[in-house]
Amino acid sequence: MEDGVRATVLVIEDDAKIVELLRLYLEREGFRVESAADGQAGLEAFERARPDAVILDLMLPRLDGIEVCRRLRATSEVPILMLTARVDEVDKLLGLSLGADDYVTKPFSPREVVARVRTILRRAGPQPAARLLRRGELEMDLDRHRVTVAGREIALTKVEFRLLQALLERPEHVFTRDALLNRIYAHHETAVVDRAIDVHVGKLRDKLGDDPQEPRFIATVRGVGYKLR
Repeated sequence: MEDGVRATVLVIEDDAKIVELLRLYLEREGFRVESAADGQAGLEAFERARPDAVILDLMLPRLDGIEVCRRLRATSEVPILMLTARVDEVDKLLGLSLGADDYVTKPFSPREVVARVRTILRRAGPQPAARLLRRGELEMDLDRHRVTVAGREIALTKVEFRLLQALLERPEHVFTRDALLNRIYAHHETAVVDRAIDVHVGKLRDKLGDDPQEPRFIATVRGVGYKLR
């Protein structure tokens, strides 16, 4: 959450005393609290309030907690903390396998619940943006080591990937063959001649569906090297 913005927690629990106890402790810690007394009402409250986290009881009227969790996970990655009085491991594991982030067994300490909510909110905090390089229909995902052209994935060797990355990082910049060799080979020896780049570029063009006579992506600069158009 941004500084000064209070996180909203939706408590889906049919025991009014538990709801009020959790509301007291959560509000004391600065959270906004919404509540619902059955599974169906909980789904409706979720759509209305769009909470930052959900505390979800396993045993609920109308729709049980497992089904509510299943439906929430079908459309949202909201952090979910499950409450249960049923202590057998099957229920716990089933709840977590459906996408719950954590669980607490009854009776519980409200302070522990607040601490668990803070933990799952922290885990679900903003993630680093994917490192993407794009040029027209060409996209490179550096983290996933994945290249696509118009949404179609292209299988590249490590050398081809490094070569394309160098070109994508500096579009329109003209690279000499020797400069590209330095980018794709950590320590190239004299046996790795400049013309090896021509071979790699040729293979890369084939995979990208690029016509060297009328290139969409990799253009040849005569007497110098290559650039990304």
